[in-house]
Amino acid sequence: MEGNKDEAEKCIRIATNALGVGDKEKALKFLNKAEKLYPTDKAKVLLDALMRNGNSAGNGVHCRRRAQDSESSQARPEKDSQDAGGAEPAKGFSKEQVEGVQRIKKCKDYYEVLGVSKEAGEDELKKAYRKLALKFHPDKNHAPGATEAFKKIGNAYAVLSNPEKRKQYDLTGGEDPVSPGHGHGGFEFHRGFEADITPEDLFNMFFGGGFPSTAAHTYSNGRARYSQHHPNHTRRERQEERDGGFSMFIQLMPVLVLILVSILSHLMVSTPPYSLYSRPSTGHNVKRQTENLRVNYYVTREFKSEYKGADLKKIEKDVEEEYISNVRNNCWKERQTKTDLLYAARVYRDDRLRRKAELMTMDNCKELDRLNDLYRGG
Repeated sequence: MEGNKDEAEKCIRIATNALGVGDKEKALKFLNKAEKLYPTDKAKVLLDALMRNGNSAGNGVHCRRRAQDSESSQARPEKDSQDAGGAEPAKGFSKEQVEGVQRIKKCKDYYEVLGVSKEAGEDELKKAYRKLALKFHPDKNHAPGATEAFKKIGNAYAVLSNPEKRKQYDLTGGEDPVSPGHGHGGFEFHRGFEADITPEDLFNMFFGGGFPSTAAHTYSNGRARYSQHHPNHTRRERQEERDGGFSMFIQLMPVLVLILVSILSHLMVSTPPYSLYSRPSTGHNVKRQTENLRVNYYVTREFKSEYKGADLKKIEKDVEEEYISNVRNNCWKERQTKTDLLYAARVYRDDRLRRKAELMTMDNCKELDRLNDLYRGG
C-alpha cells in the first residue's frame, strides 16, 4: 500500500484542480481512485464534503480561485501579447515584489527571513510564515528569484518550528562563509539546516493544497525549478493513467525487496532484547520502565540477568529514541489531519468538520510535550 501513496496524492491534486474549474464528475472519479490506491483522511474529507454539498462545493472553490486570480492580476502588470508560436504571455511583477525578493535573499539568518525575534513563539512563527508564504508563492509572485525566496522561507520555518533543530541552529549559528562571488550577499545557509520537506509541501500542509496552482515545482540538489502549464491538462492526465500501471509496479519493487530482506533478517537475527508493546508470542511480556523518561517497554524473563550496567543503559536509550520517533511521527499525522479538517470546514463552511477538528485530543502531541519538558528538566 505504501507504494501507492504518491499515485494517490497525484489523484487528489487532479481532483482539486477539477473542483477549481467546477468539474464535479472528474473530481469524484479521481478522489475515488485515490481512496482505492491509498486511503487518506484528506481524500475522505473532500469526498464527504463533495457528496453532501453537491456542485456548490466545486463552484465555491472555483469562485474563490477566480477572485484570487483577479486580485493577483490587478496587483501586477500583465503583458497581453503572445509570440507567433502561441506561447503564454509573460507574467508581470511589481517593483515591490522585486524588492521583497531581494530582501529575503540578503537575510543572514532564519529569524531575519521570517522577520521575527529569537524569542518568537510557535504562534508568531506560524503567523509570519503564513504571511510570507502567500506573498512569495511563485503562483502569485513572478519576480526574478521568487522561487528561491519561497524555498528559503520554507526552510526557515521548517527549522525554527522544530524545537530540536531550532536549538541546534541557535547553538551553531546559521551562516557558512564562502568565497566572494558565490551565494547571495557573500554567504549561504548552513547545509545542515535545510528543510526535511519541500516548502511546497509545507505550504500545502498549512493551506490544504487550496492555492490556485498553475505551476509544478520540483526541488533537486537544493535548486528549484518552476515551469508553467496550461489549464488544460487532459492529454497529460491520460498519459498518467496509461503509465499508472507500470509506474505502480516500479514503485512496488523496492517494497517487495524490503519485505524479502525483512523476512530473511527475521530468520537470521536473534530475538530483539525489547519491544515497545507486549508480545507474548516472542516472550516480551515483562513490563519495565526506562529510568530517564519513564517510557514503558517489554522484555523477556531472561532480560534482567543478561543486561546490566552499561548494557542496560544502552538498551534504555534505544527504547527512548524509538519511542520518541514514533510519538513525533504520530503527532505530525495528528496535526496534518486537523489542518486538513479545518481547511475543508473553511472551504465548505461545514461546522461538523470544524467541531471534529476542535475535538481532536492530539494525544501524541501532548505526549511529545511531556517528553520535551522532561528533557529540558533533565
